[in-house]
Parts: sequence; structure tokens; C-alpha cells
Amino acid sequence: MRYTLSDNTWDNKEYEALQEVIDSGFFSMGEKVKAFEEAFAKKFNVEYAVMSNSGSSANLLAIAALVYSNKLKKGDEVIVPAVSWSTTYYPLSQHNLKLKFVDIDRDTLNIDINKLEEAITPNTKAIFAVNLLGNPNDFDALQRICDQHNLILVEDNCESMGANYKNKPLGTIGTLGTFSTFYSHHICTMEGGVTVTNDKELYHYMLSIRSHGWTRHLPDDSDIYTKKDDSFYESFNFIMPGYNLRPIEMEGALGIEQLKKLDTIIDQRRENAKYFKEQIKDLEGYITQDEIESSSWFGFAILMSGKNKGKRAELIKVLDAAGIDVRPIVAGNFTRNRAIEYMDYEISGNLENADYIHEEGFFVGNHSKNNFDHIDKLISCLKDFNK
Repeated sequence: MRYTLSDNTWDNKEYEALQEVIDSGFFSMGEKVKAFEEAFAKKFNVEYAVMSNSGSSANLLAIAALVYSNKLKKGDEVIVPAVSWSTTYYPLSQHNLKLKFVDIDRDTLNIDINKLEEAITPNTKAIFAVNLLGNPNDFDALQRICDQHNLILVEDNCESMGANYKNKPLGTIGTLGTFSTFYSHHICTMEGGVTVTNDKELYHYMLSIRSHGWTRHLPDDSDIYTKKDDSFYESFNFIMPGYNLRPIEMEGALGIEQLKKLDTIIDQRRENAKYFKEQIKDLEGYITQDEIESSSWFGFAILMSGKNKGKRAELIKVLDAAGIDVRPIVAGNFTRNRAIEYMDYEISGNLENADYIHEEGFFVGNHSKNNFDHIDKLISCLKDFNK
């Protein structure tokens, strides 16, 4: 019995959806993608949702829209947590913004609110908050800070679809929020991502940026550009430096079916998490992630501590041999990756907790179905390791 990072959330409905697209003969972005976007916006109670070809692209769309709309300008400082996935950071650098890395809280694995406040300067214009491994940030505190300092709040929610903070869906609290629908995430459209907002102007910027920066996909009443009454001219008319971040119809069709299952998937993930926490709570030498409000439990993070501190490499070998898939906690302390050399960045204070996660942390998977038996296998390995 292999304990994989994720499980398959598809059944015949997804294969039927794929076949419908194949039978139609239309594969590039079209009506299925549009229908998924509308369903996604309704599900998360937002005005606008833009599907892209990955969660990484969803982040790129969000940041590009803020820059091209002049809400952020070259050299502006954006605060980020030191622990996240690489493509939280890359769009900021690629759009000539300065990253300011702040340490995380060792218990929640999200940005340390107190250290965040200390990092704010007159050059700080935004916070890119990351809900790590399904876990919400303290958004009351974040919103207070943003209001006090007139900062834009953006959410990287790519690992946390279905999580809630005080009954509000994560990803919908900031000015923009991003989601991933990659295979190992809460719902799967093969590749895919979604960016949501209630800001009409930012929505229109994203529609253009997603498709080369052209005007073709803008509505006739767009606030960012007045279309000519000439479809030939507007078919290849470019108004900003864009990308090709478009999803394909198969991904939209899959998303429609997957979204119907989301509530059931999240409920089961929470049941699995409850079981995991109960089984591991009395084991010495392991620290687990503290939940804020209602996590959607992307996976189960574990930190080596006490008598097990410094023994992660030994344990990873044991888990690998037992057929348990293990990964670092996202990218660990990202500033310790060589890619940082290409970025304009600053580190606020020290990153001792991010370093701790980098050296002592790992995570195992959570599934959309009951995986108590996998958790039992994990706990048995951890107990044996302690002997």
C-alpha cells in the first residue's frame, strides 16, 4: 500500500466531459472555460473569475493586472512570507517590484503578523499573503494592517481552495485571489488556475493580459479600452505586454465537473485531518501545523523537534522505504534558493522559523477519500523511528 501525495478525484463524469470536448472538435479556450469561470465565481461569491493554464499563471495575471493598471509601480515594495512556492515570488520580480521577505510563524506556517508590521516602510505598497497548505492567515490582523497603511492585499490561495476564514472563502478576502487546479490540488483540471476579483477594471486587464495583451476578449463596454466597430482590426490589436496564459476547453470542462465535488472533497479532507491530528498528538519529537479557523488541509506538515531534531534525513529514508511519499514544506526558506540572485529583494529581520522549516520540515499527502489506513501506516513508521 503506497501512501501517495494525492489521489484521483475523477470518475466517469470527467471522462464524459473530456469526450464531449473531443466530439465537438473545438479545443482552444471557449464556452466550457467561460462556463467554468461563471460557476467558479458563483461558488466563491465573487464578481469575476479568470481561468488560466496554471496556478502560477494565476499569480502572474494578478500581479501583471496590478502593475498595468498602475495600482503598483516599478520599485514598489511587496511583503511576502519567506516560505511559499516559487511562483508566488517570480511575478513580482518579473514586473520590477521589490520583494521584502518576512519570517513565518512556526506553528501556523503562515507569515508572522508581528514581524510583518515591523517590516512596513513608506515604500511598502502591498502584501502578498500565502495561505500555506490549506491554512488561513489571520485576516482580521492583515486587513487592519492594510487599512492602516493603505496597502493592497493579494492572496495566493493556490494550496487552500475550500478553506474559510470566519465563513468567508479564502481567496476572496484580498483585492485579488489565486487558485490552482493542478493534479495534486483540491480539484484537478490536469493543469489550470483561477484568479478572482470584485474589481471590474482588474478583471478587464486580466482578460487582455491572458491573451497576448490584445483587445479581442474585452467586452464592448470595457473601461480600459474603447473598441472600434471593426472586428478585423480588433482581432489583432494589442494594448499592453501580455502573455498566452489561456487554458484549453478540456480544462474548463473538467473544472465544471470537479467543482460539483468540491464540498464533498473538503469535508473528507477535514475528516482525514482530524484523524491525523488525533493519532499524532501524543508522539514525541514531532510538531504539526496549527489550524487557523477552517483549513482545507492540502497536506499534513510535520516538523522534527526535541529528540528528533536534526534527524529528518534519516526519517525520510524510512518513509521512502515504506512507500510514503514525502516532500519539503513547499520551497522551504525561499531565500536559500539560488533563484533569489536574480531578484530585487530585502530580508526583514531574521528568518529563523523559515530556516527551521527548511531544515526540519516535511509534509505528507492528504486525500479526497478516506485515507485513515495511510495515516495509520505513517504513524506506525513514526513510532518505530522513535524507538
